[in-house]
Amino acid sequence: MSEGRSEANLRGDDDPLVAAYLARRANLVRFFAARVGSRAAEDLVQDLYLKVAGRSEGDAADNPTALLYRMAFNLMLDRARGDQRAAAREGAWRQATHVSLGGEDVVDEPLADEAAASRQRLRQLVAAVAELPPQMQRAFRLHKLQGFSHAETAQAMGISVKSVEKHISAALKALTVRLGR
Repeated sequence: MSEGRSEANLRGDDDPLVAAYLARRANLVRFFAARVGSRAAEDLVQDLYLKVAGRSEGDAADNPTALLYRMAFNLMLDRARGDQRAAAREGAWRQATHVSLGGEDVVDEPLADEAAASRQRLRQLVAAVAELPPQMQRAFRLHKLQGFSHAETAQAMGISVKSVEKHISAALKALTVRLGR
């Protein structure tokens, strides 16, 4: 709440602009929705309320409805300008950081040495998993590689969830030791 503004004032009891907002809120949603789409309309109406309720008490308006719609229009313009600036920044960043051929972006591929190192780490992980005891290995594969939950893994293996948790924990410890991480 702004300094010097009472709760009654924020409800619109003393402020004609807040009262105009509260009386015309549904119309404001339609006003914004017609111009920017229904998704952004509700956000803009909320932003407008914050502006209306947050202004100083000395700001009086001869025609609160006209001022309310002027504020709404200005808020919509500010949002559109911000979106344009963000799009321009995104375009400039994309142009500076991406390579394109024939109008199509070239996909960033990892460097050859990074790809080779990743393949080597994957081979080491596969070998380390293969050395785990069978139940531990199966629990690890179902949960970590196939995405089963603990309960689904327990059901597939015919064991308790607690046992699955123990198998996975032990597998992670063994793999960490084996792979040195």
